Amino acid sequence: MGSDAPLLTVEELSVVFHGRGSDEVRAVDGVSFTLEEGRVTGLVGESGCGKSVTSLALMGLLPDRGVRVGGSAVMRLPEGPVNLLGLSARRMRDLRGSRLAMIFQDPLSSLNPVVPIGRQVTEILRRHRGMRGSAAEREAADLLYRVGIPDPRRRLREYPHQLSGGMRQRALIAMAVACRPRVMIADEPTTALDVTIQAQILELLKDLVTEEGTALLMITHDLGVVAGLCDDINVLYAGRAVERAPRAPLFAEPTHPYTVGLLGSIPRLDAPRGEPLTPIRGSVNDNIAWSQGCAFAPRCDHYTLECLQGPPVLAPVGAAAGVEGAAARTAATGRAAAADGGHVHRCVNPLRAGGASDRTAPEGPAAVGEDEEERG
Repeated sequence: MGSDAPLLTVEELSVVFHGRGSDEVRAVDGVSFTLEEGRVTGLVGESGCGKSVTSLALMGLLPDRGVRVGGSAVMRLPEGPVNLLGLSARRMRDLRGSRLAMIFQDPLSSLNPVVPIGRQVTEILRRHRGMRGSAAEREAADLLYRVGIPDPRRRLREYPHQLSGGMRQRALIAMAVACRPRVMIADEPTTALDVTIQAQILELLKDLVTEEGTALLMITHDLGVVAGLCDDINVLYAGRAVERAPRAPLFAEPTHPYTVGLLGSIPRLDAPRGEPLTPIRGSVNDNIAWSQGCAFAPRCDHYTLECLQGPPVLAPVGAAAGVEGAAARTAATGRAAAADGGHVHRCVNPLRAGGASDRTAPEGPAAVGEDEEERG
């Protein structure tokens, strides 16, 4: 932890899918964020907003054909910084598992169903740490024990279908941390788990970040998970970040109507009995191109004609926001992120304090027991 520089700096990441006879699909459009040692950064948004595509681009797991990736993702390594997006397939294979790891959403489809768990874990130890035979088996058993799997030596001989959902997810985490990676990406790791197991998995991830100094990118649509785990939060919509802030300011004073809508659609324990939820109308497909204005405008109850005058830029909360051309977005992002403690939004008609500032972080399985101060 000797350097103050981020472990991973992502600048203007874009991912465009294209094919013969079909229009281009811009799944990720100018996303920027940093990952720092011992901190958890969240990517939040509905399905289809570009969260998982962002993670696959960083891991080098997108298909070779029909995809165009732009921007940069500079990772700090002992031998010097490297741009992950410009590395060869062989170099990325060397980094995946050793320096960069990912926990996938569905463990049952991520694990090989015809290979015992032990062999799948020891494969990583052989590939990246050069371990063989009994030494690799002992280390694999120790990894399963560290992530809370009981009787780990017996589990090494079992197949994925013989484990419960929580155990399979723990096995994936064991594989991800086998080589103590500096950067770890978790893509909805608790989606298919019940609330009790979900809380245990999140606590395990939090401990790994604290003990190893790992930088964790947490991808989720669950704001309860965000409230209990993430230090910094990026809210994505239609491939762009629409609001970015540390956890407490985001939950205390959200300003973008989309963020406010996400919070308003969550059941509250302190709400009066029978009070209806306030869902965001429409679906993620109801948007316009960012070049025409704010993509959220067709679903927004607060849009004005100014929202349709061009692409809004990230601006500090409290500053006058406006629209700029694509060439000015990068400079505006850098200036905005440095201001107001990092709380920025992409909205020309943001909601002000008083409309949303009385909101606090929702109760989530990992938020139980948090100090009131941390909840915002």
